[in-house]
Amino acid sequence: MTMELKEAGLDVGERRVGRLMRINGIKPVRTRKHKVTTDSNHRLGVAANWLDGDFAADAPNCKWAGDITYIWTSEGWLYLAVILDLHSRRVVGWAVSGTVRISVCGRA
Repeated sequence: MTMELKEAGLDVGERRVGRLMRINGIKPVRTRKHKVTTDSNHRLGVAANWLDGDFAADAPNCKWAGDITYIWTSEGWLYLAVILDLHSRRVVGWAVSGTVRISVCGRA
């Protein structure tokens, strides 16, 4: 905001702009660069959706579900893949890596 006001010819500082924004109830909206994590350009098949939205399990080890997420650390992105038992809702297995690889995500 300060840079835009300076480009418009106003001589203002960051503290003044911040104070005036606070007084008027204006909050900055910070945007982050979108990181693409899906690679759709491959020859691998798409896994079948066996659960079809039915996440209730009658017994342990009958239904598992997994997901992968990424976490920002001081050393860069850390990718975490987790498998859950849908009956107990407990973690059955997990893997971490500095890169997204098939060996971390697994294949059915």
